[in-house]
Amino acid sequence: MKRRAGEREKELKKKKLLEELGEGRLPYMTPADADFHQLWKTKYSKLVFRKSDTVPEELHQMVQESFLTLRKHGCFFQDLVRIKGKDFFTPVSRILIGKPGCTYKYLNTRLFTVPWPTEGCEIKYCSPQIHDACKALIKLNDYLHIEAAKALQGQNLLGTKDTTVIDREQNFATSLIEKGSFSKDQSSCYVPEDDYTSLNNRTSYNLTLLNYMDPLQMPYLKQEPYFGMGNMAVSWHHDENLVERSTVAVYSYSCEGSSAEEASDWNLKGRDPAVWHVGLKVAWDIETPGLAIPLHQGDLYLMLDDLNMTHQHCVLAGFSPRFSSTHRVADCSRGTLEYIFGQCELALQNLQTDSNSTALSLKSLETAVIKQMEEIHNEVEFEWLRQFWFQGKRYLKCTDWWLKPMAKLEEFWRKMELMTSLVLQEVRKKEQTEEQRNETISCLLLVLTERQRLRNEWAARCQSEAAESLPEEQKPECHPFWTNEESNMPLPFDLEEVIVHLQN
Repeated sequence: MKRRAGEREKELKKKKLLEELGEGRLPYMTPADADFHQLWKTKYSKLVFRKSDTVPEELHQMVQESFLTLRKHGCFFQDLVRIKGKDFFTPVSRILIGKPGCTYKYLNTRLFTVPWPTEGCEIKYCSPQIHDACKALIKLNDYLHIEAAKALQGQNLLGTKDTTVIDREQNFATSLIEKGSFSKDQSSCYVPEDDYTSLNNRTSYNLTLLNYMDPLQMPYLKQEPYFGMGNMAVSWHHDENLVERSTVAVYSYSCEGSSAEEASDWNLKGRDPAVWHVGLKVAWDIETPGLAIPLHQGDLYLMLDDLNMTHQHCVLAGFSPRFSSTHRVADCSRGTLEYIFGQCELALQNLQTDSNSTALSLKSLETAVIKQMEEIHNEVEFEWLRQFWFQGKRYLKCTDWWLKPMAKLEEFWRKMELMTSLVLQEVRKKEQTEEQRNETISCLLLVLTERQRLRNEWAARCQSEAAESLPEEQKPECHPFWTNEESNMPLPFDLEEVIVHLQN
């Protein structure tokens, strides 16, 4: 409900802004404008840009090879996302790489990390080249982690009042580079413990969302609506699902070649349409000019502190194909295997086996316990199992790592299906008073109605024209756990019967 309210609020703001603009366009600046750097300094200072020649050449080579390897192995996919109740293909193709068991959710779509090589975690990749590509992205991740920490310190964005921290920034940054990570025992300078915590929380990227698009292969791209900046690869947005005030780091690799060179004689005001740009604007503001910053091969930029909350950004398409690696501190409080397995264990604590038989029963019928159990049931089914299988066999292009945890989640889900049936059996028993029965049903009704609605919605999505248009290996999987005879109905019992009980 909160997500829907947020989407409605954004649409109203967008509508109001476009109405205020009418036929006009807001001003924006590029590096060719005299006041560009002054505008950047005063209104966009938390955007930090690094040109490609500041990045080690060896790192460029490894990362760019990894992009091409993943592309060669067919590992980039357009996502079928859900916006305002409708499914749309993203113009950009993506792959998520990061810590094993992490996920990242955007536009009602949960992506599952292709795990990068991690000590103590057995990961079987489909080829050694994919392993090497993931390993290269860890090196980029480590480099950006250090760059982001230095940038936060350089702008005194840790919230510290200790000016000695800033005075000794260079020593601290050097120490970070030598160590490769943070240590509270570094002797080169003093940094308060709270600042170490802040640096780690806001710069320790746990995943990267890789993007790829060849604009010349796209039949249609949206036009930027506020400034007239031209074709957009990614519309104006705030990045979702991030730790608050965390830094987003982006490495850009546009495959510059003949298409860009042929367009070099364009003589237009504003940005060069042949060159990729990142666009920035103050959110829902018609007073402040926007920025369009060119992105060349190997450039990177950092969005520091609260920039992602106060400003919006878009990606403006050039003429050549482009890759990017967007490193994030994803809010995984509800998005890891560790979390969802913990939720399952919590729900299954209410299931017990009779010591004298194999019969199963529920330990408690308290409304709070039942409500928690059924909400977890919904979370497992709609936030994990259906999200994963809706994306077809795409992850098998890289690794089969997710198959075992998904099988385990399916096992938990089956037990929770049984627990729902046990609750309804208890409701029907004569031993229960009408008051007890109605209390249990009242607790269940909202959760079960939502379950029925979501099952119908997911069934429709799987059979939609968009889903049917996907290549065979990318089509939503008709997985046995929701298509067998026992589970093919919207619910494993008659919801109408529940409603009748409640009304009587």
